[in-house]
Amino acid sequence: MAKNGFKVLDSDMHILEPPDLWQRFIDSKFKDYAPRGTTDHVRDLRMVGPDGEAWGRPAYPPPETIPPPGHIFHRNQKLFKPHMERGWSAQVQLEAMDEEGIDLAVLYPSRGLNALSIPDMEPELAAAIARAYNNWLYEFCQADTSKLKGAGMVSVFNIDDAISEAQRCVKQLGFRAVFLRANIVNGHNWHDPYYNPLWSALEELDVPLGFHESNTSAGRQVGDQFGYDFMLRHTFSHPFEQMLAVGSFCGGGVLERHPKLRVAFLEGNCGWLPFLLWRLDEHWEMFGDQWAPELKNPPSQYFKRQCYASVEADEEPVKYAVDFVGNDRLVFSTDFPHVDTKYPKAVERFLQLPIGVEDKRRILWHNCAAYYGIAEI
Repeated sequence: MAKNGFKVLDSDMHILEPPDLWQRFIDSKFKDYAPRGTTDHVRDLRMVGPDGEAWGRPAYPPPETIPPPGHIFHRNQKLFKPHMERGWSAQVQLEAMDEEGIDLAVLYPSRGLNALSIPDMEPELAAAIARAYNNWLYEFCQADTSKLKGAGMVSVFNIDDAISEAQRCVKQLGFRAVFLRANIVNGHNWHDPYYNPLWSALEELDVPLGFHESNTSAGRQVGDQFGYDFMLRHTFSHPFEQMLAVGSFCGGGVLERHPKLRVAFLEGNCGWLPFLLWRLDEHWEMFGDQWAPELKNPPSQYFKRQCYASVEADEEPVKYAVDFVGNDRLVFSTDFPHVDTKYPKAVERFLQLPIGVEDKRRILWHNCAAYYGIAEI
């Protein structure tokens, strides 16, 4: 398949997990402690714990504080009603890919993005939640392993658990990446030496790391200051948390210590890259000898060597990112089936962006393939 002559690899396509995923797939000893989804609506990804309280996100706001649903809510309810009625199955996913013109997709979670966002979770339970999700995703991908590739969930509450699950995801399940939320939940910033064994393990496995943020978290997040205001919270939570993670990896020495680690910052846009990387370089020039003596290069060079950021279908500021970091550091994302997806016209909208044909060709396929270690076809 090719869309207007372009092969398409979606770097960040979402699935919608069944509400009872963890009840069905988690190890039996943890069934009484696992979260459960409340509905299968695409705009309601809430989960509750065994006590009925919100899981992985702040307590639900009082109903009177939330204005009536707007036009995007109604659009999505109508657009995705057939998908929901068919249970968001793997066949639904494949048909959506065909309609959009996607040749291959790497799959990330929806409600699973909140599964491990509770600060200081009990490590054994967190590891079991990750294993259960990965086992479910493996079964989901079996519908067509040539088109559906998994990104595995790992728990960082015990670094040995994260390493062993990353190894299982790659060696046994055939996944193409592991993912983490960008916000901190265990008291260790990403450039803390605590994580060095995990980064080394990913290098050895030759598997990339994808950072993917969500709109809310039970842990600290920059969007918290806007309370229940979804518009403002969503505006800032995704890109700002990703920017902080870029700071750790490029300015905090992670990529200096781990030169073979590939990292992508997904669903947080890319138009901010020129400013942030310029500012990191400026501060490295001023203060690097004191605060970052191990960095042998400006932070922007580490990004250009090892990192990727995703482009949304209608993100016109991509032209500035291409100018600053080049056309080989950006990957394409539809964000299907979330609130801001342009499905089923996401690829068509991307092809209208003000960048060159070769830029589009690289972003739609070649860069994604390089990041995920997928052979060109």
